[in-house]
Amino acid sequence: MTPSAATHAIDIAGLHRELPLFEVAPGTRIAVLNVLGDTELVEVAGRALGAQLEAIDYSVLVTAEAKSIPLVHALSVATGKPYVVLRKNYKPYMGDALRAETLSITTGKPQTLYLDAKDRDLVTGARIVLVDDVISSGSTLQAMRTIMDLAGATLAAEAAILTEGERENWHDIVSLGHLPIFTDEAS
Repeated sequence: MTPSAATHAIDIAGLHRELPLFEVAPGTRIAVLNVLGDTELVEVAGRALGAQLEAIDYSVLVTAEAKSIPLVHALSVATGKPYVVLRKNYKPYMGDALRAETLSITTGKPQTLYLDAKDRDLVTGARIVLVDDVISSGSTLQAMRTIMDLAGATLAAEAAILTEGERENWHDIVSLGHLPIFTDEAS
């Protein structure tokens, strides 16, 4: 990704942010939301998403490592629901972990997600909400869905701070806003 000096202004749950634009392909840029270290945004987004999820029957929040970990933690605090983090690397202490592969839009490389054996009991038979910071291509969501299917969980909802790209692709996502894809033709 190549950074540019341009930004995209957005308001998220009442907070204003200027998101830097990065070129991901010739003539195509995306606005990047990096919540790591932005405690104010993470806490406000956690409370706002928690309020939107109140009408949904679920018992566990699930996310993928790494940028959405602070968000799922804030959402857990706001809702009182436990959370599980699907890891990007297998460690021997994870035991008989479930796994699914996805293609990361950020790196452009295959990425494997793992459900630690210790977390299987928490999600097996549970109604879960998948959580991400930004949903772009949906590939991470698909890998999370695959692992949750293997674990015997039921998908209750999917939530993110923002969705990105074609808005009609994300009409079922609980979110706080939407980002366009920026192309030279649309600039």
